[in-house]
Amino acid sequence: MKILVTGSTDGLGLAAAETLMAQGHAVVVHARNEDRAAGLAALTAQGAALVVGDLEDRDAVARIAAELNAAEPPEAVIHNAGVWSGRAVMPVNVIAPYLLTALLDGPRRHVYLSSGSHYSGHARLQGVDWTGTVAGSYGDSKLFLTAFVAALARVRPDLLAHAVDPGWVPTRMGGPDAPDDLDLGHRTQVWLATSDDPDALTSGGYWFHRARRAPHEAVHDTAFQDDLLRVLAAETGVALPAGQ
Repeated sequence: MKILVTGSTDGLGLAAAETLMAQGHAVVVHARNEDRAAGLAALTAQGAALVVGDLEDRDAVARIAAELNAAEPPEAVIHNAGVWSGRAVMPVNVIAPYLLTALLDGPRRHVYLSSGSHYSGHARLQGVDWTGTVAGSYGDSKLFLTAFVAALARVRPDLLAHAVDPGWVPTRMGGPDAPDDLDLGHRTQVWLATSDDPDALTSGGYWFHRARRAPHEAVHDTAFQDDLLRVLAAETGVALPAGQ
């Protein structure tokens, strides 16, 4: 299976890419820029394909999608890239995965990195700065992303969409004192992207260590989902393609 892992230069993304390659999958790794891409030399030397682009830049996201579509597109995407704070929160955590989902032709499985912080998010779309002119709320971004997963599962039943809380793990973003298990942090994403286990073939779930959990109550509010899809389509000028 060919699988794209965004934000795969370190942490959970790198661990997922390494595990997938060890399992024999064809992996596409992603780096924000050429300097970061140099850190993926060990994987590209083993045959991993590489795409480079800053997910904060919508044009770069579109270029990555076009590059992948021009080749044999991936069958699955682990939308791993994310930022904790600052102006890139909404562009990277919400806009980029939305655009990749809408623009990529091939993937039938999409796994999105959510967070337990989504429980602190606010289900309000009015006044959200999607461009990153001002700093965004991490909790809000993960709530929006988790609701997008539920919406995608509803409106695109031909796809498998999953949201995963990897735990608070000691990555560059999580910090060295994070209490959760780094090794367990990527395994649910890999399982959902590749497994034919009946549980992995469901869609719309919010997962923690291969167990489904109840998300924020707004996630399954279909009116909120519809508003979110409408806002994202209007903001980006890109609507989700109809299901097949």
